[in-house]
Amino acid sequence: MGAVEEFAAARQRVLASIADACARVGRDPGSVTLVAVSKTVPPERLVPAVAAGLTILGENRVQEAESKAAAVAGATWHLVGPLQSNKAKRALATFSVIESVDSVELAERLDRLAGEVRPGERVPVLLEVNVDRDPAKAGFGPDALAAALPRLARLERLELQGLMTVGRLVDRPEDSRPTFAGLRDLSEQLRAGDPARGGSILGPALSMGMSDDFPIAIEEGATIVRVGRALFGERPHHEAIGGHHPAHGG
Repeated sequence: MGAVEEFAAARQRVLASIADACARVGRDPGSVTLVAVSKTVPPERLVPAVAAGLTILGENRVQEAESKAAAVAGATWHLVGPLQSNKAKRALATFSVIESVDSVELAERLDRLAGEVRPGERVPVLLEVNVDRDPAKAGFGPDALAAALPRLARLERLELQGLMTVGRLVDRPEDSRPTFAGLRDLSEQLRAGDPARGGSILGPALSMGMSDDFPIAIEEGATIVRVGRALFGERPHHEAIGGHHPAHGG
């Protein structure tokens, strides 16, 4: 079996799991977007992966994605890892979607730079939420996000498509469920809020769930799942986690 066929088979296995999870809760499998997290995977493996239909690729680091994007045609790139503000301009030039906006300051910087890097375009972003208030994780606290929405609503060059979170590091995937349910509930509360306070500008996207727990995330409303290991196999653990942040996709 060639590389394209191997990736096609892996993709079909993950799509079948997505369909099964959707069936359990009465959802359309087409409502879930699969992001193939390609961190540490070399470009020569990504070319057949894209040919096999894994066309939305997620990366944790700007520099790694820059080198791959030049070598891998036909892919759309999502930033799923933490973004340092001094790399915001490069991120805007490389990624179609930035899933890890974790502060008002970063959002404002992206908004300022977007007019220069992507003129005439609204940049799709997701707001990262630290649902569990875990000091090891980045992201807005749920209460802080509610307070920040009015400022975020004024950023005309960003399209706030929804929210993202990183699940708990647990032994049983089921134990991640409260985190995913918490993000869904927060999204519903914020979007139902007073439009003058930013409620109407937040989209319904929910990026949550990785290789171990994405079916649970889908049952709780995920519209984007970030799957790496189930598609590309195991990778060096020290590479999979950037800095002091838990892995954002895998």
